[in-house]
Order: sequence, then structure tokens, then C-alpha cells
Amino acid sequence: MKTPIFLAPEELAAVCTLLYRWTGMIFGENKRYYIERRITERMKRTNITTAKAYLGYVGGHLAEREALINAFTINETYFYREEHQLAALSRDILPELVRNKRPGELVRIWSMPCSTGEEAYSIALWLLENWPLVDAYNVEIIGSDIDTSALARAQEGYFAERALSRLPDTVRESYFEPEQAHRRRIIQDLRESVRFATANIIDATSLSGLGLFDVILCRNLLIYFDDNSRLIAANNLFEALNPAGPYASATANPWGASPIASPSLAFRTQSFIVSRDGRAT
Repeated sequence: MKTPIFLAPEELAAVCTLLYRWTGMIFGENKRYYIERRITERMKRTNITTAKAYLGYVGGHLAEREALINAFTINETYFYREEHQLAALSRDILPELVRNKRPGELVRIWSMPCSTGEEAYSIALWLLENWPLVDAYNVEIIGSDIDTSALARAQEGYFAERALSRLPDTVRESYFEPEQAHRRRIIQDLRESVRFATANIIDATSLSGLGLFDVILCRNLLIYFDDNSRLIAANNLFEALNPAGPYASATANPWGASPIASPSLAFRTQSFIVSRDGRAT
């Protein structure tokens, strides 16, 4: 199938319904060509010739559901993409957080979604370079995403030079192996220190095994959701926060006009921070 299959209105609606149910992301007629291209590719991979047959197949096969979700996720990113967020983490959030911790205690940071690893590894690199107390605490960084193929790439740790373009030369030389075939691999110590896990922000059961976090950084995910999915995601983020003094941070104001049940939300132009105990910055 070199040209995308045409989806009848009811077939397009069925695809959009499945994607919404599985991911919380909103698709519609305005994304028809985008949807048809990806459905066509999955039909080709599964040797299925009609959209109706494919919809029946994907509904009953978990592996194909995973592959379809992977086809619709967006993984374009690069290191230090949200530098203002990282600066706030090392300058404001962590210093206040560790006031209530003893040296050597655990500090858990969650990057969601982490895409192909740039987001989570950026946290590790930034803290190594900019937080003087990084070695005084047991910092655990978890990156998670719904896209399993992106997570596999994150664990491998290979990145194109363009993804490293915002990193200082000293960081590239200190924390990446020499370039090979226009790619560089992050050093083994960092690959082993950052953990990756599959997670769906609108599915609380997929988050239950991750535990609680002191800091959550959630970037450019909720802009793809409607108000209902945002509300579910907000509550799941809130439930993942450590009651002892957690924060969550994200770019822009992703909530739109929807009311959020979780307390203690404060918004800023570039980011927001959430605290369970009523504090907000």
C-alpha cells in the first residue's frame, strides 16, 4: 500500500475512539491524512487488507495495540530543551526539598514523557553540572513514556549530533563517547544510573509500580489531551507525588479552562509547580 488507505467516516471515528481510550490523545477529521498514513503502515506490517479487519485485529492483540500507539506518538526532542525548568530544579526546587532530608537519603525525580531519553538524561547532566549537592544525596531519575520503541532507544543511549546541539562542549566531551556515524552514545555510568519504564499517564494501574516521586517534570504532553483526559492526568500526577514535599513542573499552561480537582496548583507563563502541602511557586 504505497498510498494511504481511505478510511470511511465510521472507520476514522473508530480509530480516533481507540486512540483516545488508550492514550487520552485527541484525533479527528483534521488529522485524517496523518491517521490514514499510520493505519496504512500498520496494515501493511500485519498483512491486513481492510480497515475493518485491522480494527478488529488491533482490538484483540496487545502487541499490535502497542505498535499502533507507538506510531502515533511524537518523539522530536533534544537535550536541555527546557533549560529554564532545569535551572529552577537545581536553583529552587531541590535546595528546598533536601532541607527536610538527611545526606544520603533518596531523591526521586520522574521525567514524563521522556521520549527517546533526552529529557531524563538532561536532568542527570544538568544536576551533575549545576547542583553542588548532587553527590550528597541518592538521586534516582526515572524516565517513562507510553512509546515502547522510544524507550528502547533511550536505554541504548545513542543520539544524533543535532540532539546535542544545545549542550556545552565540555558536557559533550565529558559525558558522551566519541562520535561514530554522526551519533554519540551517552557514557555507560549515566545509562546505568537513569532508569526507564513504560507508563501511560491516564492509566493509574500502569503507574502504580513506579512508586512516589519528590519531583515530576511533565513536558508538552497534556496539550494533546481534552479536558477530561487532562483531569485524569492531573490527578494521577498528584497521586504520584511524595507527600513529604513534592513538586511537579511542566511547560506552559496545559490545562486549558478545565477545573482541576487536585489542590495547590499555581501557573506561570513558562511553567507550573504543584505541591501537595499547599505551597506553590
